This record gives sequence, C-alpha cells and structure tokens, in this order.
Amino acid sequence: MRPDLRPTEPPRQQRRDWENIRALLPYFWEYRGRVVLALSCLLFAKLANIGVPLVLKGIVDRLDASHQAMIVLPFTLLMAYGALKLGNALFGELRDVLFARVRYRAMRRLTVRTLAHLHDLSLRFHLERKTGAISRDLERGARSLSTLLNYLAFSILPVIAEFLLAAALLLGRYPPIFTLIIFGSVAVYVAFTFAITNWRMEHRHLMNRLESQAGNEALDSLINYETVKYFGNENLELKRCDATLTSWEKSAILSQGSMSALNFGQGGIIAVGVTLIMWAAASRVAAAQMTLGDLVLVNALLLQLFIPLNMLGIVYRQIKYALADMDDLIHLFEQAPEIRDAPNAAELRVTDGELCFERVNFSYQPDRQILFDVSFTVPPGRKLAVVGASGAGKSTLARLLFRFYDVGGGRILIDGQDIRTVTQHSLRAAIGIVPQDTVLFNDTLYYNLAYARPEANQEEIAAAARMAQLDTFIGSLPAGYQTVVGERGLKLSGGEKQRVAIARAILKQPRILIFDEATSALDSKSEQAILQALRAVATEHTTLVIAHRLSTIVDADQILVLDHGRVREQGTHRALLEQDGLYAQMWTLQQREQHTQEAERLLGLA
Repeated sequence: MRPDLRPTEPPRQQRRDWENIRALLPYFWEYRGRVVLALSCLLFAKLANIGVPLVLKGIVDRLDASHQAMIVLPFTLLMAYGALKLGNALFGELRDVLFARVRYRAMRRLTVRTLAHLHDLSLRFHLERKTGAISRDLERGARSLSTLLNYLAFSILPVIAEFLLAAALLLGRYPPIFTLIIFGSVAVYVAFTFAITNWRMEHRHLMNRLESQAGNEALDSLINYETVKYFGNENLELKRCDATLTSWEKSAILSQGSMSALNFGQGGIIAVGVTLIMWAAASRVAAAQMTLGDLVLVNALLLQLFIPLNMLGIVYRQIKYALADMDDLIHLFEQAPEIRDAPNAAELRVTDGELCFERVNFSYQPDRQILFDVSFTVPPGRKLAVVGASGAGKSTLARLLFRFYDVGGGRILIDGQDIRTVTQHSLRAAIGIVPQDTVLFNDTLYYNLAYARPEANQEEIAAAARMAQLDTFIGSLPAGYQTVVGERGLKLSGGEKQRVAIARAILKQPRILIFDEATSALDSKSEQAILQALRAVATEHTTLVIAHRLSTIVDADQILVLDHGRVREQGTHRALLEQDGLYAQMWTLQQREQHTQEAERLLGLA
C-alpha cells in the first residue's frame, strides 16, 4: 500500500489493478484442472455449510413440543448435522491441498521470472537502484501473488459462494423481506468496514512513519554521542525525539480509536440485522406462518454469513497492499533492458583473439562524455596496458568490452566482428576478468572458484588455485575448499579475494583477458609472485591490463596513457619514458613515493 493512498482511488488506478491481476492469470493456466477441482471442493464445502442451518431447522421442528405430543430424538437429522459439519471441513481441506500446488508453483515461476528479468536489465539500472530495493522487488514478486491467491481462494471466493447459496435458499423458501434484511445488513457492514479501514490506514501510515523517524533520531543521537557531548546538546536531542513521539502518540490514539469505532460499528450493524431478522421471523412464527425451526434457520444463516466478514478489514487492507506491491512489480517488468542482442545476432567466433577499439566515444550521461575518439589495437597474444589518473576512463573500457553499455560512437571489434552484432553470452564467454573489487558469493571457496566453469573437475580447480598462489592458503584452512567465505567474501582479505578472482580467470580459459587493477590489494612480495603467474597465464592470451601501479606493466607490449578520456600517449615503457610526458611524470612520482615508503619502513625497523 502506498503511504499516500486515499479512501477513493482514481478510476485509472483501479483499472490498472485489474490489468495487473489479468497479467498474472497465465501463471494459473498450467494447473487449470486443479483450479477447477479446487473450486468444486469449495462449492461442496459451502453447500455443506449452508445445509447446516437447514438440518438445524429440522432438528428444532422435531423437538418443538407445541407440535408433538411425544418428542422423539431425531437421530437421522443429528447424524446429518454432524456429517455436514465434517463434509464442510473435509472439502475445505481438499480445496487447500489441491490449490497448494497452483499457488506455490505460480509463486515459484513469478520469482524466477523476476530474477531473470533483473539479470537482463542493464548495469546502469543496477548501479542506480539500491540493493535493498532490488531485494524488495524479488520478495514482493512472490509475496504479492501469494497474498492475492491466499485471500482470493480462502476468503473472497468462499464468501461469494456462500452468499449466492444463501440467496438461493432464502428466495426459494421465505418472503423477500428476509433476503432484503440479510443482504442489506451485509452491504452496510461491508461499506462501513471499507470506509473506516481506508480512514484508519491513513493514521496507521502516519504512525509508522513517525515511529521510524523517532527511532532514526534516537539512533542518530547515540551514534553521534561524542558530538552531542562536545556541544552539550542532550536536551536538544531529547526535545527533537519527544516532538516526533508526541505526533506519533496522537496518531496512535487516533489509530486505536478508529479500530474501536470499526469494531463497535460492525457489532452494531450485526445487532441491528439480527434484531430485524428476529422480529420478522418471530412475528411470522406467532402468526403460524413459520415454524420455530425457520426462525432458528434465518438467524443462524445471518450469523453464519457475518462470521467470515469479521476479518474483512484485514483482508481488504492486505489486498490493497498486495495490489500496490504488484503494481511496483509490473512497473519493474515494464523496464526494458538497455542492452539487447540484435535480432540476427550470431555467436562470436574467436580465432586469433585480436581486439580493436575504433574511434570509440562514450558517456554515461548525455552532458558528461567519458571517452573521446579512443582507438587502439591489441594484436593476438599481446599485452596492452592502460594507465591514467582516476576518472580517466580506464575501467570504462572493460565495461564496454563486456558490453554492459553500448558505445556512443565508433565500434569495438574482436577478430573483425563488431561486438554489437554477436550474442552477449558468447561475447562474455570469450573474455575473462580479474576485477579491482572482487565480490564473492556467501558460499564455499570451491563454489566460488568453480563459478568460472561449473563443469570443471576438482583437479582443474586445484591447478588454477596453484597458479594463482592460492593453494598454500587453502591448505592452511581447517575446512579447505569447503570453507565458507562469508557475505561478499568478507572472511577473506583483499589479497585472498583477488587470488580467487585470478584463479577464476585462469579456470575460465578465455581467449581475451582483462586485468583491472588485479594486484591492487596485494603486498609487494605477493604482487611479484602473482605477476609471474599472470605473465604465464597471459602468454597465449590477448591481454588488456588496466593499472594504476606502473611497476606492474613495464613488460607490456604497448602502454596507453588516458587523460580525461583521450589517448595522450602510446608506446612501450622505455619509449614513453624517453618522451618525458605524462607517463614519465607518473613514473617519477610513483618511484619517489615507493622510495619514501621503503625509507619509512627501514626507519621503523631500526
């Protein structure tokens, strides 16, 4: 339910609710036979439920001393009464069992579809959207459908079926006045419940917002304890929190008052309805137009219809919440993936592995261009390094190569094939990457290593771990490869996570490799060992190295210097030093920093 919902929704929103419900109907089609059987059980359960007052009427008439000289215990009717009660329970449970597969299968399919759609959406969507919001999208995918199915199958349809059967019974056996009283009372009850519930929900939403605000204010003051003490503002923080809680108190009292008004109003409507029914029936019993059993029947029927309506306010509120969640979910499905395969996209055919950027232009936002006419070629089996200051556009090259975004101008070629003309799956299968920030799944080391190639056997995974200098670390762990790394790999150090990323790149066996600050989290000793492994891995691979530490790329066949999205210099390490340009300045600065750090370390040891 949206916080700004008002008692009367605009017709456009109501139409959208119906459209959203219709959009979910295909999820039930697979088990349409079960749906029909479940609805049949529902009908039988309600027939049994309506039959209970009828049998009760017969029992009362048989026991009415004014009509019989000798009262005989009606065993048959008593057995029928028990059988109808049992039948109502039995068919109700059968309905639940039959509908369970429909409900949970629909939830499963919708959840999987939501997850698949989220995976199809672009990187831009995921960077701009908060992780918590994406998690809620996944959660509400099943929750909204489950809520609607639950109340539809177990609350709305049973009440409708019972009302129709009751109407048929009343109209067939009694004067229209009884039908008018019963259904008039129910209509007033429903209208009153909806009106009060809508009014109450506004106060409830405000109460929840104020409660959250007060909690945030209290927590914020405690987090900033030292600042509060520095300025002696304890009373200011108490007054701020108390002001919010004062508003919360008023809303809470109104919310509770509205609940009492709802309960009292519902009880009053039932009391008036029962009184009118009793008056109409009693007057006809007195006039010998109806029996005492008829009076019991119409009274029991009215009370029986009101029983499921006791939860009407809760049902109505939950359905409104579910419809709001469903509307958000449908909006999510309406988000089109930014990057799509071309209609005639072919599989990428990698032969030599030549990589070429031709006059590439790109901007994340229209008013801020990142790359300007970037052109370079990485011959098969060669290594090209890209260096530059932060924000120069280095990591953007990797994102464009993986086609997380499409270039704004120019093109990217692999063995002469424009990557926009091939399938994304085949493109990404041909490229391996060691990212700067390695994020791992909250699973075992083995799972995270095998993620690069799930069909790999244990020997291949162990070999990749050895090449990444990870085998000694894994051997030191009590659980070895079965060690759980924690959420996002938090149980591992930065260097250990980067070794896992390197092992995955090795295991994937791609033709093109990207190292994006691949040794940024390693110490100097570990860095040299990893660099030696990377050189061995990259021997027969086309390699693109994105680096900040220039000492790691001195052996590159070509070095590209990016500055504010433009290629300023290009050449080997030696040639660029001889040019005495940007690269030479960066090299001198980093060497000076390295010498300073070594001197400080030696002084510390001394």
